[in-house]
Formats: sequence, structure tokens, C-alpha cells
Amino acid sequence: MNKPSQNFPVVVAVVLGERNEPALRWAAAEAGRRGAPVRIFTAYGYEDVAPGASFPPPTEWLAMKKVAADELLRESAAIVGDEAPSVDITTEAVSVGPVKALLDLSRRARMVVLGEPNSAVAALLEGSVSVSLAARARCPVVVVRGAVRDGSVVVGVDGSPTSESALAHAFEAASFAHAPLVALHTWHDGDSAGLFSEARMYFEWEPVEKAERRLLAERLAGWAEKYPDVRVDRVVVQDKPRHNLLDWSKRARLVVVGSRGRGGFSGLLLGSTSQAVLHHAHCPVMIVPANPR
Repeated sequence: MNKPSQNFPVVVAVVLGERNEPALRWAAAEAGRRGAPVRIFTAYGYEDVAPGASFPPPTEWLAMKKVAADELLRESAAIVGDEAPSVDITTEAVSVGPVKALLDLSRRARMVVLGEPNSAVAALLEGSVSVSLAARARCPVVVVRGAVRDGSVVVGVDGSPTSESALAHAFEAASFAHAPLVALHTWHDGDSAGLFSEARMYFEWEPVEKAERRLLAERLAGWAEKYPDVRVDRVVVQDKPRHNLLDWSKRARLVVVGSRGRGGFSGLLLGSTSQAVLHHAHCPVMIVPANPR
């Protein structure tokens, strides 16, 4: 996690032609709570239109895109300033594709904030950006989707290295927001409404449930002392993690998950639960890597 002495910015990416205001206001409010600056970023390179193109874009086209990008940054800075007047704001426009530039920025950012795409085409392109960035960034990546509301910070806990990092950032977020924290642990990746529920009649699950509750208690040990201001509600559920995280997202202010869970496949860019939450949650989502810079 970031050290307090390193006042890295909250980086928020904006996209030409998209509805950027929710992400900008979320990033501004978060930066204001943390006493951090905001860096507004946009990419207008040819890679955004033709991924993998090996030839340079026409000079006139690039110049027009630069003018539009600068105007977008001015409008975005005004929104951030309106939401958090005391926050320091810087802007950056780059003439390359967004992923490489944002990965570099993630090395010196508190978090990178992305908006929810508006159109089907944008969702296809930006969905690829968000997944790639969340899988490889050196800091947490937040996708501002669904409703921005008051409520609990919800964190998925499974004991994996990324889950431990997610816990750290979830406690931090809850403390800054003066919000309660829900620590959600699902202890069987099965369907509680299907065959698995029938098996309960033939197997003694109580010892297993007790063991899983102990596991959650062990993972939370020490955090109450570090964050005495954060009320923690422990929830242990027998079901698929994605089902419960998505259900909790309907009333949460933020859902926090690690980029990969304990049951993930090493070849995948991003864990299946993280991807499901990233694309389908009803509130902003924070994806945390195992070893944030």
C-alpha cells in the first residue's frame, strides 16, 4: 500500500465521447477525503481506434484529436474542482493507447479510476482496457459503475494474497469514508440452491462452517486495532463468491476484491470472480493487486 509520506495522486481516466462525470466526481470526492491530488488522464492515440496498427496516424487527424483532448481535460478539471475545490488538479493527454500509459502511471498513483462505458462498442473496447489494467496495474483500479451511494464498503475475503491486499485497502477506504465494513467470506464455490443444498442432508456441515468462521476471524485479526473507527460486520456464506458480491453491490458504496482468488487459474489475466464483479456490479468496484507498489 502507499505510504502516507508519498502523496501519490488519484488518477482518473476520461474518454472522448463518453459520460465521464460520475468517475470524475467519485475520484474527486475520494481524493478530497484522502487529502490527495487528482491527475486527469486521457489518451487520444491511433491505437485507440486501430489496436495494433504499425503505421503512424495522419498529422491532421492527430492534431484534431489533441485539440479535443485538451478541451475534454479542461471540462473534466472544472468538474473535479466543483466536487472538491481544495484538491490540487493536474492533467495529461498522451498520443498513444491508454493501457501502457496507465500502467506506467499506476506505479506512482494511489489508485486509477475508470468510468463505465456508455455504448456497446465502447463497452467492448473499454472493457478490454479495464480488465487488462486491473490485471497488471501496480495500484488498485476502480471502475465507477452502477449507483454512487452511501453505504458499507464490502470486501471479499478468501485468504489469498490478493484478498489480504484487498482487506488493507477496504479498511482504508471505509475509514476515510466513515463507513462500516462488511467482510464477506464465501466458503464453498457451489450453488446453494442446487445439488449442493441437497447434500446438506447427508453431510455434517457445522464443523466446516465453524472452521470457515475461524478463518475469517484470523484474516481480520489486527485490523480492528489499526482501524478502531471502522465497524466490521462479518458475513460467512455458503455459495459462489460472485453471487453474494453482486447481491451486496446493490446496497454498497464500494465493493473491494483482489485481482485473483485462491482458486484461480494462473493463465488467466484476471480471476473469474473479479471479472464478474468488474462487469456486473451495481456500485463502484475496486480491484486490488497482490502486491501494490
